Amino acid sequence: MKILLAEDDTKLADYVSAGLEEEGHSVEHFEDGRDALTYCLYSPCDLAIFDRMIPGMDGLSVVKALRAAGSEMPVLFLTGLADVDNRVEGLAAGGDDYLTKPFHFSELKARIEALTRRRSTHAEVTKLVEHDLELDLLSRLAHRQGQTIELQTKEFMLLEVLMRNAGRVLTRTMLLERVWNFSFEPNTTVLETHMSRLRAKIDKPFDIPLIHTIRNTGYSLHGPR
Repeated sequence: MKILLAEDDTKLADYVSAGLEEEGHSVEHFEDGRDALTYCLYSPCDLAIFDRMIPGMDGLSVVKALRAAGSEMPVLFLTGLADVDNRVEGLAAGGDDYLTKPFHFSELKARIEALTRRRSTHAEVTKLVEHDLELDLLSRLAHRQGQTIELQTKEFMLLEVLMRNAGRVLTRTMLLERVWNFSFEPNTTVLETHMSRLRAKIDKPFDIPLIHTIRNTGYSLHGPR
């Protein structure tokens, strides 16, 4: 699942991001509310976590703007403002849940799972399909031509990003940002290593390759054209 985190406390953001990524989620972190809003409008996420008091544009205003734009993305407010009036204000602005600081990660995880279950009652996409490849977002397994393919966490995240953008070319930088949260790591080979492992599972045992290298640009996943 792709989660946006808008939090200007770097230490807390690193803690939350690391925990969510260990659970298999992809995290997009922003310290500025305006940047978070722009990203949400042009690159929708599955869920967002907003601190109320972030610079640029406070979390409350960002969520109001998202709801005004028609976004139905589940939103969890994460904040030190614990009194009842602030909680009510956050929910009235369009928030779906409210967790006050300090908190235990286990509670954050439980609230995210609850929001995800609630969303699933509204025809949430749980399976991605491209050609004869299926990716089950609940079991976290891939299937191709009747064969079940088990994936490691980063392999699953990489394949999910490729399948959600099937037919589009994704640059190396885009994939590093979305799967590993690297903003600029020109010398790393982590993407190439994981892409090779993913291809060994998804493409090599079958006649038709689905993952394509776009020379000097990046990668694209699609069926025969």
